[in-house]
Amino acid sequence: MINSTSPSDRTPRAESVELTRPKVVIRPPDNSDQFSTENSSALRVALSRQPEIRPEVVERGRALAADSSYPSADILRNVGKVILNSPDFSEDAS
Repeated sequence: MINSTSPSDRTPRAESVELTRPKVVIRPPDNSDQFSTENSSALRVALSRQPEIRPEVVERGRALAADSSYPSADILRNVGKVILNSPDFSEDAS
């Protein structure tokens, strides 16, 4: 037998528990999907501060292109498995 750790006289009775329903708040649309020229301008400024060509990335690309074992056979095999196992969304499912 399993004994209760709390006394049964403290257990709330069903008739004493108040049922509360969640409040439904209907908000007007926030129009967050609208175009904002302010956000676009900020993005243009941030992009203009970035260099067009990053020499360290170009050098890494050259090093990887020169490496005959990159990507490794294991990586190519795993990528191939993922491609073969992925669904073909061009086929009609109906």
